[in-house]
Amino acid sequence: MSELRINNITDTARSSGPIIAGVSTVSSTSHMVMPSGPTEFRGGRGRGVFGGGESNAMDFIEIASAGNATDFGDLSETERLRPYSFASSTRGIIGGGRDHPNYFTSIDFITTSSGGGSNDFGELVQGAWSGAGASNNTRGLFIGGYVPDSNTAFAQSLRNFKKIQFVEIASTGVNAGVFGELTENGIRECGALASPTRAVRLGGKTTTIAPSWGNTIGSIDFVTIASTGDALDFGDLLAVNAAGTACSNSTRGIHAGGIPSGSSRSNIIQYITIATLGNAQDFGDLIEVNCLQGAASSDTRGIFAGGSQPTTVNTIEVVTITSLGNATDFGDRTEAKSSIAGFSDAHGGLAR
Repeated sequence: MSELRINNITDTARSSGPIIAGVSTVSSTSHMVMPSGPTEFRGGRGRGVFGGGESNAMDFIEIASAGNATDFGDLSETERLRPYSFASSTRGIIGGGRDHPNYFTSIDFITTSSGGGSNDFGELVQGAWSGAGASNNTRGLFIGGYVPDSNTAFAQSLRNFKKIQFVEIASTGVNAGVFGELTENGIRECGALASPTRAVRLGGKTTTIAPSWGNTIGSIDFVTIASTGDALDFGDLLAVNAAGTACSNSTRGIHAGGIPSGSSRSNIIQYITIATLGNAQDFGDLIEVNCLQGAASSDTRGIFAGGSQPTTVNTIEVVTITSLGNATDFGDRTEAKSSIAGFSDAHGGLAR
């Protein structure tokens, strides 16, 4: 049987397509399903991007397939240690962070589906580092952190930052605003994740006596992203933990690695159900002990990249979020770095 190919159909005047009136039937055994939902959610998503740390280089992976990362471009600062990060379905944000001795107020954005580096977004209310970021598809939160010693309206005298700052991700040239406060008196080195409605902060450190490194905590709190206001208690991690990383799908949140106490690293992965309140439960283990990683996720997979074991590494590990079990090898980053940020265009905060 011969093959018929039609590139286009027009009327006799070649000014428009055919007009079909009345009742038409199709006898083909094949069918066509029309796409639905927001255009930006249709296909092509599932990219994880990692940046910051000891250089300005970013790289990316396709979460659905294992393999090594590919160069994405550069951030605006030559070094951006422990920045905040989050993303919508089209745009990723990396802001704050530090190079010694500067605390950055600048916020960068990238278009996740492209490469080529970052662009200027705006400024934080307070320059800070070592907090965490979380978002839904419209609003992003900069949670906690570590700020210079000062007596400003937003800085804690003991250097930890209790405030949550926020931006509307689709805007540019608009600086961050104040969202509310965390339940603890200033938190840094925490993890964060989100569903479309909730952002959750997990663990970290609080400082009680300067210049102490602080008290490692295991508390979890949450906010409703669409509103503003102070965080509420959610529950506790399995144990006190700082410098871990976190990611999620829309229902389950994952926390991995970190430093339970002193200088020892952890390989523990634990999980929460975001819509409920309660303590974390055991999920499995990382391949190696690790902290200060970047994380990204899709509906099905959680990715943990880079980190400190305590030497910096370029490894990437993966878990299946919907099932319990240990992480497996995914590939390698383009550089060995810790103190990095990670995000994706398919994480749990994005409505489907």
